[in-house]
Amino acid sequence: MVPSNLGEEMSTELALPPEWEDDERMNFLFSDFKENRDVSTTDWDSKMDFWTSLILKICRSRGTVCVHLQELNKIFQRKGIMPLGLATVIQCMARCGKIQRESEFATNVDCGWVSWGVGLLLVKPLKWTFSTLLGSSVVTLKELFVVIELVKEKAAELLGVYRSSPVANHSLLSFQELRTLSSHVCVDESTLCMALLQLQREKQVTVSLHGGEKIVKFSQPGQNHVSPVSDVDLGIYQLQRSEGLLEERVEALGLEAEKYKEEARVLLREGKKSQALRCLRSRKRVEKKADHLYAQLENVKGILDKIANSQTDKLVIQVYQAGVSALRLSLKDVTVERAESLVDQIQELCDTQDEVNQILAGGALNSSMSYSILYSYLVVVLLLPAYTYYIHFMNSLFYNSYTVGQKSI
Repeated sequence: MVPSNLGEEMSTELALPPEWEDDERMNFLFSDFKENRDVSTTDWDSKMDFWTSLILKICRSRGTVCVHLQELNKIFQRKGIMPLGLATVIQCMARCGKIQRESEFATNVDCGWVSWGVGLLLVKPLKWTFSTLLGSSVVTLKELFVVIELVKEKAAELLGVYRSSPVANHSLLSFQELRTLSSHVCVDESTLCMALLQLQREKQVTVSLHGGEKIVKFSQPGQNHVSPVSDVDLGIYQLQRSEGLLEERVEALGLEAEKYKEEARVLLREGKKSQALRCLRSRKRVEKKADHLYAQLENVKGILDKIANSQTDKLVIQVYQAGVSALRLSLKDVTVERAESLVDQIQELCDTQDEVNQILAGGALNSSMSYSILYSYLVVVLLLPAYTYYIHFMNSLFYNSYTVGQKSI
């Protein structure tokens, strides 16, 4: 096992090979490599194979895809002695393509598919020196190397986790949502970033920046590669985020109402009727806000369900993209009344589409009806950005009024 001075966690994770207890064998393995491999090809290759397989084994057991020389020196320390040839092992593995400098791995993503800047977007927390980016044959102690075999395994595992998760039907995920979803697969953020870069190489994922937020889009089953992020994707993503925000607000208001109820009971027992009455009024006000937001939440869920059950074709996308700009201009001076009217319009159109679906199911459709159906469907799609605007508008309105209400209590 790994020596105790490397920590209890390591000692329970990695079982070292039997020859680790053989002093004579380990003295040979801990010695430096001969400058000329041809002097003793068998000895040179056996030593290289030993360390290469052991490095892969320890990285796999820890769930990591990156390694550096300083860490390996500590891990493989035996009786106070560190192996002398690990730098040579790293160099050889790099030449054979088994490992790659982290900086090279990140910046060598196909620029025809994704910009060099996206690679940096994923590994921005890491610091690279100028010499690191240019490349050097010298292996420094803390320079990170990506183990290609392991990062490919991790990428496949990450894709599988997404596709088997409850959010597999979500076209877009925030980077933080993916971080939480994959926490049992990717031990840290760096591992997740390396796996995403590998998936980008395989054209199975794209990472982009929207509104200062990193957004991830995976390929869907049956697709050869992931499609670019569209306006429709972003509109649906915003609706899904609004759904989550509304759920949090409704839950928070429920807890707030319960708190006022308990406070009123305590005050009544103490004979403070006027204060108890004030608490009950506050509870009623909070419950009214919660009911209003819950109704909006149900509308959002209904629209998202309809989107999930619909088939989007090229014509829908073209009309959607053409109408977004004009729609945004028309929403510059939105009032509460207009926002509520907008939701009513969306709900009415959704009801209309339900009727259309029933007609389609019955097969009673003529050519004039086809255009009516398509028109109704396009209007619903075009109103998605407006509805998203409404959700954010109402959330902001609720937050401001709720804050004022808190101050007045």
